[in-house]
Amino acid sequence: MADDREFRIRPGRVRSSGSQRARPFIAQALAAAQRAGGGISLTGRIKSGHTSRFGRGQRASIHANRLITARTRGAVVKARIVRLKARSAPLATHLDYLRREGVTRDGAKARLFGAEPGHVNAAEFAERCKDDRHHFRFIVSPDDALEMADLKSFTRELVGQIERDLGSRLDWAAVDHWNTEHPHVHLIVRGVRDDGYDLVIARDYIKEGMRDRARDLITQELGPRTDLDIRRSLDQQIGAERWTQLDRQLVRDRRRNGVIDVARLPGGEPDPFQTLKVGRLRKLETLGLATQIGPGQWNIDDKAEATLREIGERGDIIKRMHRALTDRGDRARVGELRAGSRTS
Repeated sequence: MADDREFRIRPGRVRSSGSQRARPFIAQALAAAQRAGGGISLTGRIKSGHTSRFGRGQRASIHANRLITARTRGAVVKARIVRLKARSAPLATHLDYLRREGVTRDGAKARLFGAEPGHVNAAEFAERCKDDRHHFRFIVSPDDALEMADLKSFTRELVGQIERDLGSRLDWAAVDHWNTEHPHVHLIVRGVRDDGYDLVIARDYIKEGMRDRARDLITQELGPRTDLDIRRSLDQQIGAERWTQLDRQLVRDRRRNGVIDVARLPGGEPDPFQTLKVGRLRKLETLGLATQIGPGQWNIDDKAEATLREIGERGDIIKRMHRALTDRGDRARVGELRAGSRTS
């Protein structure tokens, strides 16, 4: 037949893309799992990938994050939601503790302040809170608090912004403490909106939005950080046993498959912070919170943030105990605390 012409199939080499060749098997497997559906956790385990959209402030958290740049001043915000139960310690007891002597700049007994000039009556505030389902306890600690003009004015501005973000006036009281190396503000917010309903704040806003608002206000007052400020801050974070800005950047750098790649790419744009990131990952590795899975490729443990925050909190408690014992002149007990500070 005229169409019966001989032909041959010439199979060539099975080629993989350059990106595949550069990635170890584990990274490729995680990528395949990602394509199959579902999110990938920090360690590469499949998870739902959905974030909570419950509560107020979800959208505001996104807007607040857009204001943050590498030169934005730093701040730490710790939050706790306290549900009021029959056996719970009364809020008045906590307020008394916050107002104890020795926490102010001049060592005098602290006083609560609020949105208006003057002082907040602690007993009246506790009375307003007694029938609430819950209240919020925040600690706001600007990195550069010593350079700021007034933590009270800063707190009032911050709460005003939070009210706009949440769409409700807030009933709150606060006190500024200067008895640690990092001056900070304790902020108590009632869990009730201005319309009388329970105040529910989105998890993302509590975790990030409020901190980003605080950082933006601090930057407006003090100006952006210089290159030297940034470098010094990051250098200090390499060996820190707490959740740091460097850790947050590493999480942002990770690919969709959960892999953090800090390898130098030939011909690629150099990362000026590559050495810092590698140093931080190695520190996390010593804490059992990071694993190297290939040349320049790492996974961070799912519980890294929670663990580092707990370690940091424990360190703060030890420092407070150390300071209190030193003030009492209990030198022997201070020595015991220092020797056993690694235990819980």
